[in-house]
Amino acid sequence: MKPLFTLATLALLAGCGADGPPVAPSQAAATGLAATGQVQVGVTGGN
Repeated sequence: MKPLFTLATLALLAGCGADGPPVAPSQAAATGLAATGQVQVGVTGGN
């Protein structure tokens, strides 16, 4: 059981940062998608 735990721990550590260092959202590549509009939340009703 101990060798399996060691192997799993090493696999998890090896997976950390496998895709490179983190990138701030402002520096991330643009996806080509944009969301625009207006949202209103509330309750309306007549008397």
